[in-house]
Amino acid sequence: MHEHDHSYKLLFSHATMVAELLRGFIHELWIKELDFNTLEKVNSSFISDDLREREDDLIWRVRWRNDWLYVYILLEFQSTVDAFMAVRILTYVGLLYQDLIKHQHLTAHDSLPPVLPLVLYNGQPRWQAAKNIRDLIRVVPLGLEKYCPQLEYFLVDEGAFSDHELAPLRNLVAALFRLERSRTVTDIQQILIHLIEWLQTSEQAGLRRDFTVWLRRVILPRRWPQVILPEIQELQEMHTMLAETVQQWYAQAEEQGRQQGWQQGKQEGFQQGQQEGLQQGLQQGQVAGERLLLKFQIQAKFGSLSPQIEEQLNALEANRLLHCAQRLLTATTVEEVFTDLL
Repeated sequence: MHEHDHSYKLLFSHATMVAELLRGFIHELWIKELDFNTLEKVNSSFISDDLREREDDLIWRVRWRNDWLYVYILLEFQSTVDAFMAVRILTYVGLLYQDLIKHQHLTAHDSLPPVLPLVLYNGQPRWQAAKNIRDLIRVVPLGLEKYCPQLEYFLVDEGAFSDHELAPLRNLVAALFRLERSRTVTDIQQILIHLIEWLQTSEQAGLRRDFTVWLRRVILPRRWPQVILPEIQELQEMHTMLAETVQQWYAQAEEQGRQQGWQQGKQEGFQQGQQEGLQQGLQQGQVAGERLLLKFQIQAKFGSLSPQIEEQLNALEANRLLHCAQRLLTATTVEEVFTDLL
């Protein structure tokens, strides 16, 4: 299984995350009737081979009134939308019912328990596929419709939520979604502050660790592949490490600037054979160092730079560097930093 998918499964193997997912993203009255204290993961030994082989899916159950309600969570991380997801869901729910009957969870006098099929999707294109199997079946002759299956799944499309919608929520799953789309160290640090506050108890140690591992193995390498990350296990350590990393970037930029300025100035002065040439070369090297520092600052705020932005940055002269650095303080996009230069 892909590292990203495996990390997500670990996170949603915690009852707290499943409860937050249901409470925060399913706004239906029956949710209030669930006893989240009874949430338990269905033991894989009670699942058929067909379901057990689906490593990216999870099955939970929770008390609804005096009965069990099953939650089938399908983690969908493909790059394309599955147009026939409703068919897959129909199959998986049928297999789940079959297993419940097979392992004597149900008798001939019992009714089948309700099942909530939930698809958690984080792909780039927005989800457009039919959510009810009935919508995939062509028009049938009058009277035949009663023989057609009808089953709908609940979709949580991560990319369909804006940061404006997610930021006010005191919800772990909303924080997870925001971390997925974070682009800068500052974004991640701000969300980490909330997670550290929300996951303080000793009972939440496992969830804190899994969040930390997911950040270290998935999110941070995706944003800054050049950064070597230490083996840390706590969110507070992660927050501290990020702050130190930014400081190291700035120190590195300043040192490289000094070295580049000295070497360039020395070369210019040697070639011209004059003190004036040495001074001019040093000034040019200083500009190059300032340009490098600005690059690190922009990366810290907006993430990795496109080739077009890199080209604009490398072309900046001394009189434009300060202008761009000032714009960086209030810019909401990287393009705004260079607005007057376009």
